[in-house]
Amino acid sequence: MAPELLRELHTKFIVKLDQQKDHIEYWTSEHLRLNGVYWGLTALDVLKQRDALNKDDVIKFTLDCQNEDGGFGGYIGHDSHMLYTLSAIQILLTYDALDRIDAAKVVGFVKALQKEDGSFTGDKSGEVDTRFSYCALSCLSILNSLDSVNVKKAVGFVDNCKNFDGGYGTVPGAESHAAMVFCCVGVLAITKNLHLVEVDKLGWWLAERQLKSGGLNGRPEKLADVCYSWWVLSSLAIIDKLHWIHKDQMIEFILNAQDDEGGIADRKEDLPDVFHTLFGIAGLSLLGYPDLNEIDPLYCLTSEVSSRIPKHKVIKVDLRRANTIRKNVWDI
Repeated sequence: MAPELLRELHTKFIVKLDQQKDHIEYWTSEHLRLNGVYWGLTALDVLKQRDALNKDDVIKFTLDCQNEDGGFGGYIGHDSHMLYTLSAIQILLTYDALDRIDAAKVVGFVKALQKEDGSFTGDKSGEVDTRFSYCALSCLSILNSLDSVNVKKAVGFVDNCKNFDGGYGTVPGAESHAAMVFCCVGVLAITKNLHLVEVDKLGWWLAERQLKSGGLNGRPEKLADVCYSWWVLSSLAIIDKLHWIHKDQMIEFILNAQDDEGGIADRKEDLPDVFHTLFGIAGLSLLGYPDLNEIDPLYCLTSEVSSRIPKHKVIKVDLRRANTIRKNVWDI
C-alpha cells in the first residue's frame, strides 16, 4: 500500500532551503538558485501553499537577477541564460508581477538567440539544444510575443529532431530522450503544430518508459527516476495518451521516494532535492492525486496561473480513462 503524501513536511522542506546558508551545498548550487526558486514556488503552488514563501522577497530576488541584455542569470550578477530567463518569467507570472519588468528587453534577449536554422542557443556561448527552443517559445508565449521570432523555422528545427521511434532528441540525429520529448512536443503545442507528432508511435515509446517498479525512465535501459513523472506524463497528457500508464504503480513509486523529513528524491532511499520534489508533486497532480491544485502539462504551472497566458487554452487532463490501461511489454 502506498504511503500518504507528506504535504506539511514537503512545504517545510522547501521553505527551509533558503535558510541553510551555512551549508556548502547552498553555495555550490548558487548557479541554479533562480531555477530552484521556480521549482520550489511551483511545488508549493500545487500543494496549495503558495503563500509559504515571502512574495515580495521572491519578486525582488528575481528582478535582481535580470541583466542589461534583458535576460536573467541563475543568481545575481551571473550571465544571462535561456533556462534562467524562463524560470524568472514563470515566477513573475505566478505572482502576477510581469508588469515589473521591461518585457521588450526580455523578448530582445530571446530573439537574439535564434539561429538561421530556427534553433535557439542557451546563451552567447552558442550551445544548441531543443530545451532552449522550448524555453524561448514558452517565454515568448507568456509575454504574448511569439511573432518576434521565426516560428516556422523554429518548428522546422524541432520537427527535424524527430526520430524513427517517434521521440525527439537535443538536436537532429540525437537519441530520443523523454525530457527532449516534452520540450519538442511543448514547442509544437505552443505553436499549434501538434499535427506533426506521430501520436501513437510517440505514445507507445513514452509508455514503454514505465518499469516494473512503476517508475519511469528517460530512455531505454536506464533507471527509473521521479523527474520523469513530469517529462513523460506531461508529454502523454499533451497528446492525450496519459491513460497508457499504470497510474497506481506510478503514484506508489513517487510516494515511496519521499524522505521522512520532507522532500522527494529521484528514487527510494536517495537524498531529496527541490527539483525532484516539484516534478514528483507535479506528476501526482497530473495523475489526479487528491487535494492538489491542477497543473498545466504544457507550462508546468498550476492551471490557475497558466490561464493568464494570452491566447492559451489550459489543457485539461482526462482521467476518466485512467484505469483503461494498455499492457506494457513486461506484462505480456
